[in-house]
Amino acid sequence: MSKGKINVSVENIFPLIKKFLYSDHEIFLRELISNATDATLKLKHLTSIGEAKVEYGTPEIHVKIDKEAKKLHIIDQGLGMSADEVKKYINEVAFSGAEEFLEKHKDTAKDSGIIGHFGLGFYSAFMVAHTVEIITKSYTDEPAAHWTCDGSPNFTLEAADKQERGTEIILHIAEDSEEFLEESKISELLLKYNKFMPIPIVFGTKTETLPKPEGAKEEDPAPTKEVPNIINNPEPAWTKQPADLETADYQQFYRELYPMQFEEPLFHIHLNVDYPFNLTGILYFPKLSNDLSLQKDRIQLYQNQVFVTDNVEGIVPEFLTMLKGVIDSPDIPLNVSRSYLQADGAVKKISSYITRKVADKLKSLFNENREDFEAKWNDIKVVIEYGMLSEDKFMEKADAFALYPTVDNKYFTWNELQEALKENQTDKDGKLVILYASDKEAQHSYINAAKDKGYEVLLLDSPIVSHLLQKLETSNENITFARVDADHLDNLIKKDEDSISKLSDEEKETLKTSIEETLGTQTYTVKVEALDSNASPFIITEPEFMRRMKEMQQTGGGMFGMGNMPEMYNLVVNGNHELVAEILNTKTAKKKERLIKQSVDLAKLSKGLLKGEALTEFIERSYKFVK
Repeated sequence: MSKGKINVSVENIFPLIKKFLYSDHEIFLRELISNATDATLKLKHLTSIGEAKVEYGTPEIHVKIDKEAKKLHIIDQGLGMSADEVKKYINEVAFSGAEEFLEKHKDTAKDSGIIGHFGLGFYSAFMVAHTVEIITKSYTDEPAAHWTCDGSPNFTLEAADKQERGTEIILHIAEDSEEFLEESKISELLLKYNKFMPIPIVFGTKTETLPKPEGAKEEDPAPTKEVPNIINNPEPAWTKQPADLETADYQQFYRELYPMQFEEPLFHIHLNVDYPFNLTGILYFPKLSNDLSLQKDRIQLYQNQVFVTDNVEGIVPEFLTMLKGVIDSPDIPLNVSRSYLQADGAVKKISSYITRKVADKLKSLFNENREDFEAKWNDIKVVIEYGMLSEDKFMEKADAFALYPTVDNKYFTWNELQEALKENQTDKDGKLVILYASDKEAQHSYINAAKDKGYEVLLLDSPIVSHLLQKLETSNENITFARVDADHLDNLIKKDEDSISKLSDEEKETLKTSIEETLGTQTYTVKVEALDSNASPFIITEPEFMRRMKEMQQTGGGMFGMGNMPEMYNLVVNGNHELVAEILNTKTAKKKERLIKQSVDLAKLSKGLLKGEALTEFIERSYKFVK
């Protein structure tokens, strides 16, 4: 048996780093500024524990473009490096100075905000530069050093004439990357990745208006001066304690996150946990539409205030990806290029925590001001209903705040709903029947019929309602949901006394045959029922199960394995109505056919099914009846 060490060829590893480590070349700026931030935070920590005998001051990171010389400069005022440290941290690929620092100071530096992990970020500079220089001076007063590399394994290291502590990275931008010499491009990247970095980042200057001097005339212009343009907010709201923030602070931060969003959020949830993992953030509930496909990718994921991605699937439960806001955690496992999440147990724990925290906040809002919560329900219901459908733990908690509105704008919790309906809305098997409408206008006649009998009708109109009802029924065996047009009410809910049929079985069969012959190839299942004589003579219903399956197929994207569900309707004929009796007793075949067609078309019209040529024929026939 032989043993040895695997040799890594630098000649081969450099091209891999430059071409394949980072999926997007623009990441180089984020990485270099992250390094500059780490260098500054390290110095801050060392001065705070007395290990660095220097004045920390108010350091900044400066980004400068020299378009004529085709150079980009990133300058920090951090702890800097000696020549030996350059050899150690720069020349040794994948040696992380940040990891080493955290290990050395693990008892005191846990919350220092240091970002680096892999020791590879610096080399992203070669994706856009043909040559990179480092001019650096250590806080320890070691001589300054000047390192230069052209992207090959060869480098030069010599003394430099730098007097101030800190590091300057100079990128000689390659010909194919000259877009990174444009101010607009660099500004865009700084705002995208570094907008909330903990150290002020200066890029260019801005004009500041000064107070007018004493004695100046009103028409005199106010004096101005050019000042450094700090492009980031080093202390964003999520890094502060909730007790230190007012509602106005949260609203201001929302506008900072979404400057083009003019509508204020309905409310916010501030996340703040340090055990068993570290996570902070603010989630905002905006007004939401019923269109689930347009809502996602509004939450930004940060790691120690460095932007990572706005695709937070995995760490944020799917139903909450419709919200807006920020999540920040140093404990989120990322891939080497810090571009996306790596799935592991920690991510699941964080996701579960966020679910629980959101549920607790919603319960608190409901308890504190139910009236306000009810007023906002239509704007937030799609998130809550989606959460109930997709997260069992959220559904358990949702009983305390999820609302079930009626068509008359009354709101019930789940327990309140069952209590309100138990006396009056049960079927013949003793099950509670919860009637609902999905469209108040289209189902108006059916809603009125239910209200005339004293029944409550819920208004459930979200796109996922069919899926949710299925889950509610599965977890509550003594409850069934039925849309008001699923069947005749007398068939859905038990009556004090069953209606006695005025028709014999033979008459029912004769009537059914006449109607089916008149309908021809139209796919309606004809049912002659003994209903209240005041009920409508002809009613079109859609079986709850078939209609719900069809809706689930449409909103579920085929994930339920169902083919195209057919349209299926029942034509319920009230055998106790006087018009039906007249149809049965009409001797003239032509008149009988005309009465049946007119009655069926009226039922179709009520259901919104009469269209096109059939509607035109109905109108013409109606005028003849009027004559």
